[in-house]
Amino acid sequence: MNKLKKTLALVAALSMTVTAFASCGDDPSSSTPSSSTTESSKTDDSSDVESSGSDESSEESSQAPQESSGEVDASVGQGGETLTIAAWNADDVPYLIAQWKGIDYSSEDARKALVADLEADKVDGVHFISFGVGGGKAAENYDQLFKDGGDLDVYFCEADWALKYINDDSKTMDLTKLGLGDADFSNIYGYTDTIGMSESGVRKGISWQAAAGGFAYRADLAEEYLGAKTPEDMQKEVANWDKFVAAAQKVSEASSGSVALADSLGGLWQAYACGRTSPWVVDGVLTIDSFCEDFATTAKTLWDCNGVSHENQWDDTWKTAGLTGNTMGYFVSTWGFGGFFLDAAGGVGGDQYGKWALCEGPTPFYWGGTWIVVNPDTDNGNEARDFIISATSDEAAMTEYAKTKPEYVNNKKVMDDLIAANTVFNEGVTGNFVDNQNIYASLADVAKQIDFNGLITPYDAKVKEDFITAVKEELCQGGKSWDDTKTRFEDDVLEHITDITVE
Repeated sequence: MNKLKKTLALVAALSMTVTAFASCGDDPSSSTPSSSTTESSKTDDSSDVESSGSDESSEESSQAPQESSGEVDASVGQGGETLTIAAWNADDVPYLIAQWKGIDYSSEDARKALVADLEADKVDGVHFISFGVGGGKAAENYDQLFKDGGDLDVYFCEADWALKYINDDSKTMDLTKLGLGDADFSNIYGYTDTIGMSESGVRKGISWQAAAGGFAYRADLAEEYLGAKTPEDMQKEVANWDKFVAAAQKVSEASSGSVALADSLGGLWQAYACGRTSPWVVDGVLTIDSFCEDFATTAKTLWDCNGVSHENQWDDTWKTAGLTGNTMGYFVSTWGFGGFFLDAAGGVGGDQYGKWALCEGPTPFYWGGTWIVVNPDTDNGNEARDFIISATSDEAAMTEYAKTKPEYVNNKKVMDDLIAANTVFNEGVTGNFVDNQNIYASLADVAKQIDFNGLITPYDAKVKEDFITAVKEELCQGGKSWDDTKTRFEDDVLEHITDITVE
């Protein structure tokens, strides 16, 4: 590491007043495919960060009670003509608006009609702003809206950068002011609540979805190369990272290097990162512990034996690797089953459609998610409250949403009841799995196990992006040492974030 560069970074850090804008992020790819095009893509906003969550054991004890009156506080604005809702695209919000307003949304034609009506401001009492950009670009648009003073009541924040707004009282409202407290969200998954909390422990955001992840794999190839005939058999083969590496080496050897067990370094990191037990930054200093080197070693081993695909996550070739059979498995979150993962099978009726199965994989993990927040300057307090209740608290509404969208909703009771009833959430998605495997049942325990309590820092998204980029470019592609990789990582962090130091 260049000593002068470190010294200058330290001087800069000590000379400035630090404002910790935290947000929630995942790996260098964003939590949704539209946010990034490659695993090594760069962003300029050093305030983007990762957040994480807590499990059931810490759900009650780690946060102060969020009491509420059940009524909108008198200080909250009322009487606006329309509830203005903003998001980066129209993938999710129209469903939630339809649910709230009682509009039919059960078919593709109905969906297209509603989107068209929203674009033309024909939905009574609603103005929907869809930026038509990737999730990672939304923050720029929100910042411009706030700067211009335009009408904005409710907006959606992605996990990568949610805390940038949640930790800013001028941008997000304490939900107790809308009469919403613990009683309204008693069945949400603990980690989602942590992401929606500000650094001072105030609930500012709430999600309608729980984005637990698992390892989806070609069942026929698993039986051919590993002798795994069931998801339980496969779980034994990949139950931890040592076993995962061994299984990948076995698949590679048996296929003469033509089949990779894992889809990409980005996917691998998404799961692996959720096992971290110490935060990236402690007392303003970057923490590079044994976990970092362990991942680098794992990644390099898999890279060299072609146990992990060399494709860039989100590239078209990343998806077609599954279609051609060159990639045997994907790390997938709940929102991905009807998206990129279905594409990787060739869609409904495609060449690899119906050949997949799901197991938990080496570690419980989550990937992404979206949080609903409210502008403190809203002039539609009652409408904002009703919209949030419909999306995140009304169990009947959430039940229908889970089945219709489909979605793994952020309510343990709703999901447990649906899973117990062997609900088919979506025939097209379910049909991609052998014997119509109940994939949501496989992820129910994962969602309850996720535990990131105490790991949130204001810098995580950018730090993690720099880390995986260094591992890929220096160690895996460049063949350099861990020390060289570490130096590249430190240099990039100091370049992108001026208010932390490196020892």
